[in-house]
Amino acid sequence: MQPTHFYALTMLAAGIGIPVLAALNAQLGTRLGSPVAAAVVLFCVALAASLAVLAWMGPRPILAVATVPRHLLLAGLLVAFYILSITFIAPHFGVGNAVFFVLLGQLISAALIDHFGLFGAPVSPLGAARAAGIALMAAGVFLTQRV
Repeated sequence: MQPTHFYALTMLAAGIGIPVLAALNAQLGTRLGSPVAAAVVLFCVALAASLAVLAWMGPRPILAVATVPRHLLLAGLLVAFYILSITFIAPHFGVGNAVFFVLLGQLISAALIDHFGLFGAPVSPLGAARAAGIALMAAGVFLTQRV
């Protein structure tokens, strides 16, 4: 399998997992009576899984965390914001609606990150064709929620 195919399939699986995660954690939050408690449980499970993979791959890379710019660690706050917001909002707004706006936000921010090469990303200018493609994707996601 070519690396590009592997990357595409892996990210497709990750994309499939986002609404599943939203639905599962929304139900967990409802059953526990607290979206925050559900998020804590989710992070504990995620930490355990990540530690298992780190142990399998070797713990050496984690030692480099002391040398990275601190602003890179803010990604953890974004993960926490996503998990807390989707866990709280999905039971009230619907998983489909919540994920629709997540996807719309992803399309917008990904286009900006690529266009300006933010955070060390390769620059990929936002031309008319790419903007039209993103608009079509957004329209498609919108239509799936209107039916």
